[in-house]
Amino acid sequence: MTSQEVGSREGSWYDAVERAPGGVKGAARSLAKALGTFRPAEAEPTYKPAIPFGDLHIFQSMNKHRALQSMFALKNPFYRVHDGRLGAIALHEGRELVNFASYDYLGLNQEPAVAEAAKAAIDEGGTSVSASRLVAGERMLHRELEKVLADFYGSDACLTFVSGHATNVSTIGMLMAPEDLILQDELMHNSAIVGAKLSRATAINFRHNNLDHLEEVLRENRGKHKNALIVAEGLYSMDGDFPDLRRLVEIKKRYGCWLLMDEAHSLGAMGKTGRGSFEHFGLDPREVDIWMGTLSKTLGSCGGYICGSHDLIEILKYQAPGFVYSVGLSPPATAAALASLRILKAEPERVAKLQANGQLFVEEAKKTSLDTMTSAGLSVVPVMVGDPVRAVRLADRLLEHGINALPIIHPAVPMKAARLRFFITSKHTPDQIRNTVRIVAEEVVNVAKRQSLMERASIAVVAR
Repeated sequence: MTSQEVGSREGSWYDAVERAPGGVKGAARSLAKALGTFRPAEAEPTYKPAIPFGDLHIFQSMNKHRALQSMFALKNPFYRVHDGRLGAIALHEGRELVNFASYDYLGLNQEPAVAEAAKAAIDEGGTSVSASRLVAGERMLHRELEKVLADFYGSDACLTFVSGHATNVSTIGMLMAPEDLILQDELMHNSAIVGAKLSRATAINFRHNNLDHLEEVLRENRGKHKNALIVAEGLYSMDGDFPDLRRLVEIKKRYGCWLLMDEAHSLGAMGKTGRGSFEHFGLDPREVDIWMGTLSKTLGSCGGYICGSHDLIEILKYQAPGFVYSVGLSPPATAAALASLRILKAEPERVAKLQANGQLFVEEAKKTSLDTMTSAGLSVVPVMVGDPVRAVRLADRLLEHGINALPIIHPAVPMKAARLRFFITSKHTPDQIRNTVRIVAEEVVNVAKRQSLMERASIAVVAR
């Protein structure tokens, strides 16, 4: 080919490319075939359409519960609509109920001073801080609440979160790593379980309040891991009992672990002045590495907190996802918690009344042979029923008597460990408690008889 031919499109390889079927791509395919390197394009894979959410296993499992509810003609005891402020009294469908289904342990959700503090905070700072504190900056209310909480626990510092659940998830999930070990009581709250999963650390349950078993697990596993964290609750929300904190501290020291105590239900309920499990056991709170708690129970607000060393709080302020990537605690929620905490400190008689009411409930229950399990008679008292259908029926019968107490059924508890759970407050009267226990005892017998008769009738129908 001459230079003139090369410089001309006519009769050149340019012309051949243009004339090839498919243009440049066609020519490339022809060349690839000639060189033996051509590979036909793979067919685009086809996928089935996304399944409807109603076909998911979790939804089908929920439908089984609904079918059971329909089969036994049970009313749904959950998500009832209430009016007014929930406390020792609830207003449902225009009717006052004696309420044992709220966490207002010291009646602070009813306290005018708490509501006034929240309203004043709205006037000054609005209903939201509008962004994370890292982005939007601090509010003095945040710092004030955290200082009072830190002083309450004798800690260096404190950090508040907008959710109690997110507090455990973020703290445990961020602090622990795959090479670490988490030892948690088998009845730990879901938030701690999710946090452990998020961390990807090795998580091992020890039997509920069985510290011999905790030591056994530590002896077998502590040496295989870098850091270790023991997680327990100050007061367990399902059984109403608590661990031996003094021994937990001794174990965590001996095995080189951190100890996280979840005080969600023990703040305001344990100890002479309601400071929680460390006051109950007469311990220096600095013996515990991480104090976790919620603002939504005794303190009549919403959110959670961590108290501990300066270094721990600094890590959380810059690394905990539930804090860094979440809006800060709202002004009214912050102010309400702060006002409640000040009332708790100033009026320990509320704590004494709560504890007396809890003891009265357990004592009266024992007289009627109701099974309150291992409850210490503080803010949480379960009444064991066993059969879930019977538990739901019992809750419905109590509602007819003007008593609001909810059943706890599987999967929250094992299938044959259904119970009614009673949250005691300082605002319940002795007469309300005695009357409630009497009615519960009577209806436990009545519901059992009715269910037995229904079962016999069903067997007779099948036999025919």
